[in-house]
Amino acid sequence: MPIATVNPADGETLKTYEAMGEEELERRLQLAEATFRTYRLSSFTDRSRLLLQAANLLEEDQRDIARVMTTEMGKPIRQARAEAAKCAKAMRWYAERAEGLLADERPDEADVADSGGTRALVRYRPLGPVLAVMPWNFPLWQVVRFAAPALMAGNVGLLKHASNVPQTALYLEDLFHRAGFTEGCFQTLLIGSGAVDEILRDERVKAATLTGSEPAGRAVAATSGAMVKKTVLELGGSDPFVVMPSADLDRAARVAVTARVQNNGQSCIAAKRFIVHSDVYDAFAERFTEGMKALKVGDPLEEDTDVGPLASEQGRADLEELVDDARRAGAGVLCGGERPDGPGWYYPPTVLTGLTREMRIHREEAFGPVATLYRVADLDEAVLLANDSPFGLSSNVWTQDEAEVDRFARDLEAGGVFVNGMTASHPAFPFGGVKRSGYGRELSGHGIREFCNITTVWHGA
Repeated sequence: MPIATVNPADGETLKTYEAMGEEELERRLQLAEATFRTYRLSSFTDRSRLLLQAANLLEEDQRDIARVMTTEMGKPIRQARAEAAKCAKAMRWYAERAEGLLADERPDEADVADSGGTRALVRYRPLGPVLAVMPWNFPLWQVVRFAAPALMAGNVGLLKHASNVPQTALYLEDLFHRAGFTEGCFQTLLIGSGAVDEILRDERVKAATLTGSEPAGRAVAATSGAMVKKTVLELGGSDPFVVMPSADLDRAARVAVTARVQNNGQSCIAAKRFIVHSDVYDAFAERFTEGMKALKVGDPLEEDTDVGPLASEQGRADLEELVDDARRAGAGVLCGGERPDGPGWYYPPTVLTGLTREMRIHREEAFGPVATLYRVADLDEAVLLANDSPFGLSSNVWTQDEAEVDRFARDLEAGGVFVNGMTASHPAFPFGGVKRSGYGRELSGHGIREFCNITTVWHGA
């Protein structure tokens, strides 16, 4: 895949870039290793000052970088601005809290004495250069939620971004440099996916994090495992959105529309499978379908656009294949389902019903504005259906019954359970999944400690 900005609204190639050669890549790896030796000794105060400056600069650049993101991958411009603001917020969150999150821990004195020691502590130390393999769908946020905690922990970052968002990738490198971080603290590697394996095998790279597809995650995990390197993987999702009889149907339906089409439906944590109790199924289906029909699909640079184009022509083709497969197998279409005429990689908001386990869309992630609607008889069936997926990233539950909330929180196989609200990531809460959605956690204290050497320091008599 070429490293290029191709506007998904019209298919026009705007900029192309040459991949880095071996000599430049080697220079950057050397720089990362050398920088880490000194940066790891910097104080939290110094790191915080730099990251806060990066947040300030990002807010100043908000409108410009939002336009770049929209032009590169097609998200509506309002959502692009919100993404930039969210990144600045996360930077400030870690800048203000990292020292406390990584403070030395003191074991119980009785346990220290029992071990034969006089004192002990647990210390969090940085690992070294961390390779981040990041996707195009949230081209700023996915990187910042890795970079902010990694830099505050004393690590240095190497970014291999998706090949269709090179301008955003280069902007991130420039942003951290303008904020005062030395060149080796954060570097963008303009390379193809074929070069990732070699970098992972390099002894100077100590760990890796990937957000992306399941095949990409398997490849990174396999190489990192062979090299015995720590990894964090955030892969696909097919999140359930469960609606029970006590739910506020009007609000649930409104949120359901947003939860399905946010980022043009191209989000791992977007709700994709809508599992509705039979007592309220018809009423919810009517509200939800009308909401999907009312969305404005069009130029993502226009302020009133709700859904822009998919990021790539192949992505649209993959989505069409899932819908067509379901239709051939008997699924009904309440709205959408047909590619519009004209330029750009657009696909309409679509609602499918009558799904069965034999259909591909029941098992595979639909990465676009396509919702699947299921009817269930009771809570037990809802839990079984929600868990009938190879993925387990997050989940949504709509009910006013606390006993039902407790049951869903106990039994849903997911990294998050969001009750009466839409799944969202926030720097204060751990983010990640189970099953084929990956392992490890980003954000919160859990995320910043993922790439730390958790060191026991013990003193004898």
